[in-house]
Amino acid sequence: MADTDPADLAAALAPRLALLRALAADEHVTRAADAVGVPQPTVSRWLADLADTLGGPVLSRHGRGVRLTRAGRELAAAAGAALSTVEAGVRRAVAENDPDAGTVVFAFLHTMGGARVPGLLRAFRTHHPRVRFSLVQGAHEEMLHRVLAGDVDLALTAPLPVDHPRLHAAVLEEQPLVLAVPATHRLADRRRVRIAELADEEFIGMKPGYGLRRITDDLCAAAGFAPRLSFTGEEVDTIRGLVVAGLGVAVLPPADQHAPRGMREIAIVPRAYRTIGLVWPADRPLSPAADGFRDFVLG
Repeated sequence: MADTDPADLAAALAPRLALLRALAADEHVTRAADAVGVPQPTVSRWLADLADTLGGPVLSRHGRGVRLTRAGRELAAAAGAALSTVEAGVRRAVAENDPDAGTVVFAFLHTMGGARVPGLLRAFRTHHPRVRFSLVQGAHEEMLHRVLAGDVDLALTAPLPVDHPRLHAAVLEEQPLVLAVPATHRLADRRRVRIAELADEEFIGMKPGYGLRRITDDLCAAAGFAPRLSFTGEEVDTIRGLVVAGLGVAVLPPADQHAPRGMREIAIVPRAYRTIGLVWPADRPLSPAADGFRDFVLG
């Protein structure tokens, strides 16, 4: 027995675990055989094989019945714990394959957590109340990486990856972007502005890796300059607060309701926008629940 590989031994014991649990509960071979749906001769053979494998019996005769030996009780206790773990895993696996009861890992940009994402989840859960969601917020590049790594099922993001061999993407909308300036700024009364007019401005932007940062950099590059970033952050509300404080200008999506007091939103010409859409893996299937949510979002 000293040379027996524990992994090989566990594999050999696996089909017998349910039998041992049944014997521990009843200590009756015939009823244990019925409980696991195995003929009694097969049970007798399994018990003999176990005795050979372990180097000693797992059952002993006791009057007209049987009892587990100390070794049998030890193994039966382990079998019960192992089967409980496996059964819990099977329940979770079955739930994952149920389109009405699985878990969806859904990532989205911070800018979409205020109204857009809660509205989507509320509408979907009206029809699928047992589907659970694990929500992830983060930067654009981080979310794409997590979709590729298999940590995230679906990501609501912008801009969308183009011709990526391992990602599918679908456009949901093109959201216009505006220039946010302090109410006291020289451009505050303008209805529209060209990015080229901002070459000498201090910018407030998102950190590298965020979609809005890439869009801002690209807009400025197309106008012939690189933005001078005095502050960078991770939350659009923080960026707006810094603009209100007079610390710079920013390219942002319009505020959900009205621009904060002390800030003005000015249209950018030519029109600036970001393409918002859903991203999911191209090289592995989604779970039924995630597949159903994707179809719901895409409408």
